Amino acid sequence: MTGSRLVGSGSALPRRVVTNGELAARIDTSDEWIVERTGIRQRYIAGEGETTASLATEAARAALADCGLAARDIDLIVLATATPDNTFPATATKVQHALGCNGGIAFDVAAVCSGFLYALATADSMLRTGMGRRALVIGAETFSRILDWNDRTTCVLFGDGAGAVVLEAPTSGDSAPGESAAGVLATRLHADGAQHDLLYVDGGPSTTQTVGHLRMKGREVFRHAVVNLSEVLNEVLDAAGVRAAEIDWIVPHQANARILDATARKLGIPAEKVIVTVDRHANTSAASVPLAFDAARCDGRIRPGDLVMFEAMGGGFTWGASLVRL
Repeated sequence: MTGSRLVGSGSALPRRVVTNGELAARIDTSDEWIVERTGIRQRYIAGEGETTASLATEAARAALADCGLAARDIDLIVLATATPDNTFPATATKVQHALGCNGGIAFDVAAVCSGFLYALATADSMLRTGMGRRALVIGAETFSRILDWNDRTTCVLFGDGAGAVVLEAPTSGDSAPGESAAGVLATRLHADGAQHDLLYVDGGPSTTQTVGHLRMKGREVFRHAVVNLSEVLNEVLDAAGVRAAEIDWIVPHQANARILDATARKLGIPAEKVIVTVDRHANTSAASVPLAFDAARCDGRIRPGDLVMFEAMGGGFTWGASLVRL
């Protein structure tokens, strides 16, 4: 049976835009250096009063409006984030309360940049087993608050934002005879804790009792990303019985333009099928896939009936991919 149907999407970005030029005035970098190595030209940075929960709530409301649903129609909220408002309770519960749909299921998922894929798979599995009819799946981050702004190799890479989708549980009448059924077709997830030291935050309640800062060995992360993402994309294609040429769009984690290009080339997928927003959003971790997806729906590229591949890799390492028919 085809999985849950993706029926709506929404996004939210902080008010403040920070260009490469503004960063170059503060640290030893330049617009040319950043663009050449990453493809990033700007990012959004959360200001006073803007938190992971507030951005997530705004994106959730936009997703509900997109599909004409009310908050009371939501039974489940799964929120992916590495930058929660508090150590506990889950940021998802704050979103739930802000939306006014208390009493259902709400929890966070921590898988860093792969978080949205993990959250999507979790929500889809729960809806398939009857634990709810509709779910909000959200990726939301305020990564600017864990960056070392003196480290030019990392602080130029990240931004803040949130994206959300609404999932509906599958039913037997979701497609007419002869039509391709809409819904989640296949998902594969992986993790490898041996790679911890390549991408991590050097703090936490149980170790340093601090929030800490992001640390990354970029070259090694790049190498792992291209190999891992190519492999998991092929796993999902095999599981769904689909050829790469049949994919209408790839919506990847927006980490680095070079990674996006290299992964597409490895799979033989034309660059024009890859949704790219890293130039204006930078790397928003768990928010990047739903932000890119919503942007491509809003500008008319992604349409009902399209076959869309989501993919991401993040700290942990964690990585995964999901194939969805809209």
